[in-house]
Amino acid sequence: MNYGITKTFQRNHRVWLWCCVACACVFLTSQKIHADETRMAVRITGLFSPDRAISTWPGITLSKLDFDRAEAIFTWDNTKVFSKLQPAQIVARLDDTLRSDSSHTFGVKPASTTPGEQLVKIDIPVVGLDCKACCLAAYEIVARIDGVEQATASFKDGRITARIDSKRTSKSALEAALKERGVTLRNP
Repeated sequence: MNYGITKTFQRNHRVWLWCCVACACVFLTSQKIHADETRMAVRITGLFSPDRAISTWPGITLSKLDFDRAEAIFTWDNTKVFSKLQPAQIVARLDDTLRSDSSHTFGVKPASTTPGEQLVKIDIPVVGLDCKACCLAAYEIVARIDGVEQATASFKDGRITARIDSKRTSKSALEAALKERGVTLRNP
């Protein structure tokens, strides 16, 4: 029984579930584990909420996930997936596939060059409608600012959280960008 759920919805939901668990990763590495197995961490853009579960992506396994640090590590068999591709080409292929499958909501970026211990976590209290589109819009406003390495947005919780490189941006810059785009900030 399919309970009236269309195949398009099911496919998009699988992409959404996969993306939300994958999270935005802070570094890019590629290393051999066994003769034909490779492990890589990539940063996923468009992710703003940890409340989803992973779906399968043929040939690729989620080996480790740390949502708070925005790190996920994927493992695959080189003889079956991404054979003879360089790390930058793998990132580009993942980006193309993910953007296509998610109607350009999600994407893959190369890893951050800023060490995790240099990132500062900031919280910005906000007020707004608790819908996924509003949360995604607020996330995108913050995530596109140079120096923001990872962000989440939840109007249900009333906050936007970001991990930033304080040498490249600041809390006041994020607040100004949100105000400019019409997001209401709540007084702490």
